[in-house]
Amino acid sequence: MKILILSPAYPPEMPFFCRGLAAVGATVVGIGDSPAGALPELTRNALSDYLQLPSLWDEDATIAAVQQWAGARGLDRVECLWEPGMMLAARLREALGLPGLGCEQTLPFRDKEVMKQVLDRHGLRTPRHVSATTEDQVRAAAERIGYPLIVKPIAGAGSADTHRVDGPDELDRVLALTRHVAEVSVEEFIDGEEFTHDTICSDGEILYENVSWYRPRPLIARTHEWVSPQTISLRDIHAPDLAAGVDLGRKVLKALGFQTGFTHMEWFRTADGEAVFGEIGARPPGARSVDMMNYSSDADMFTAWAEAVCHGRIEQDLTKRYNAAQVIQRARGEGRIERIEGLRRTLSRFGQHIVSIELLPPGTPRRNWRATLLSDGWMVVRHPHLPTCTRMADEIGTNVRMYAN
Repeated sequence: MKILILSPAYPPEMPFFCRGLAAVGATVVGIGDSPAGALPELTRNALSDYLQLPSLWDEDATIAAVQQWAGARGLDRVECLWEPGMMLAARLREALGLPGLGCEQTLPFRDKEVMKQVLDRHGLRTPRHVSATTEDQVRAAAERIGYPLIVKPIAGAGSADTHRVDGPDELDRVLALTRHVAEVSVEEFIDGEEFTHDTICSDGEILYENVSWYRPRPLIARTHEWVSPQTISLRDIHAPDLAAGVDLGRKVLKALGFQTGFTHMEWFRTADGEAVFGEIGARPPGARSVDMMNYSSDADMFTAWAEAVCHGRIEQDLTKRYNAAQVIQRARGEGRIERIEGLRRTLSRFGQHIVSIELLPPGTPRRNWRATLLSDGWMVVRHPHLPTCTRMADEIGTNVRMYAN
């Protein structure tokens, strides 16, 4: 099988997906706007051909260039695992006559309002919602929906530019903050815990499922700098309190007609146990969440995805053995990382359960915590017992401290 992958070098997980395709026997070719010599070694080793473009996002020019490119001859699939490139991939599939999501099928995965309209027609619970392109439309939607509410981009990913609004005065502030966003979704605020439902599918069959728990919910984590956000890939996705959300996710996939590849869904569990659907992407989760799945199962989900795409099956043992918690670190202060405190003591306490440490070293400029989900680094701890895992994660978030100056 010959597969074209868009942007094979970025985001940072992409080289691992390229490696996975090559590992299962695919011939992998890539397109992007980075020079071939600047591609990560993992990507270069996986690709049999690469086309550098002046701009990947000039869609008409990209489609024309790919149609003329010798490396695109004999293609079987076009794959994209990055949110901004989903519609380009759909247009390429249609232009080349290849299987997979076309433009009409892709739209609900990119436009939150269209997605919710489809799910509403299928009787699936979503927050009450209205799309808006002007400030007057936002205000009218707020009056219709009522406070508190959420304002977020129609085509966004993650929690960037997402705001909770508790009243008219706060709405004025949020409107000023989101003037750069062309279209927003104004939604009912759902008060509850937030989870993911991630899947790998082939021909409409779910071959793998993951549920991750956001601690705290992303909106809180993106609002308060002092928070050390956690994402926990849960061992027992069949727990009774997750059943409604998993069932909802499965129905969403059928409603949207998803067939093959990775999906990343987010949903809420309210205090009374109701599952409310949030959003979906026809891609894997970002922020190294696929790594959490790997640590949870001692597996290689990058290759598992490639197996599903190329062979319609996954031969690895994907049994979940652990709860795996990623704890994000945000340095205190501004400037360059000066020191890290508490790491040695934490390693002496939990070292056998800590499977990854990726913290910015002293001397490195601190990152803008509002602009990156991974902030100044992260640690991963895992354990079969969820309360033990969360206790260790909380202690890491509290006791490991990074300082910048």
